[in-house]
Amino acid sequence: MPPTSDSKPKILVTRRLPERVEARLARDYDAILNPEDRTYSDDEVIALAKDAAAILPCPTEGFSAGQIARLPEGVRIVACYSVGVDHVDLEAAKTRGLIVTNTPGVLSDATAEIAILLMLGAARRASEGETLVRSGAWNAFAPTFMLGTQLNGKRLGIVGMGSIGRGVAARARGLGMEIHYHNRSRLDPALEAGAKYHARLEDLLGLSEVLSINCPATPETRHLLNARTIALLPDAAIVVNTARGSVIDDEALIAALGSGKLAAAGLDVYEGEPNIHPAYRDLKNTFLLPHMGSATLETREAMGFKACDNLNAYFAGAECPDRVV
Repeated sequence: MPPTSDSKPKILVTRRLPERVEARLARDYDAILNPEDRTYSDDEVIALAKDAAAILPCPTEGFSAGQIARLPEGVRIVACYSVGVDHVDLEAAKTRGLIVTNTPGVLSDATAEIAILLMLGAARRASEGETLVRSGAWNAFAPTFMLGTQLNGKRLGIVGMGSIGRGVAARARGLGMEIHYHNRSRLDPALEAGAKYHARLEDLLGLSEVLSINCPATPETRHLLNARTIALLPDAAIVVNTARGSVIDDEALIAALGSGKLAAAGLDVYEGEPNIHPAYRDLKNTFLLPHMGSATLETREAMGFKACDNLNAYFAGAECPDRVV
């Protein structure tokens, strides 16, 4: 546990967190909270972190090599409120001796649920349908009206078979889908649960009638889905992304959706979000969500408590359970 109340470490919490998480932080630390939930600039983060021993940031705050070099000397740990740490320059953190932690495991179910929502929404033209009802334009039944794609029996290709990818697979089996996956290494048969492994991404793409992207954002996965790889997908395939926006080349995906090469896309993450490529909004065959994969109260509380656990361990002189560097 953290030190006694008369010597509580000061920590900067960059965004508003669920009530119970903030209550725990306020109890255990001299916590600088953000009740207005305003996104801080890089300069504001540096100024607010004066005299702080730790920062609890969200992906909305970037920690580039330059930003890490500017951090006050007393900052020794960055406890990220996220699984992904692509907003942190890990090499720069390591060089400085800055500990970085994340919140793995606790958001897998919520994100997998959103992936299934995106699949269904894209396949069954949910955005178009809701617009028709809300606008009053829907006026009659017709046998060929609003025909979509049925997921039952379709081949689902999963890129990245970590806990989220496996959660997607488990739920997709309930829809009667045939599961295939590509991963850096093959899973144990018990974890595969009948899914077919493809060592080459190209082989997976060639059969994926629905493609779910669940891999981490790394330099190697940047624009993994591009004009070349999209061309390998079956005609009228559906693409779903709940990973990071950087994994997709927006121009290539938009072109494929516009040409009819792809039937639809369901997206929860975007490159440069929230300033997404405007063409996505103009396409009828996109089902778009505002990065809400982990947005359940249960999950967001669990993420906050994990960040607290990492901070508690650090200040108790123990190994942080979710240390990245």
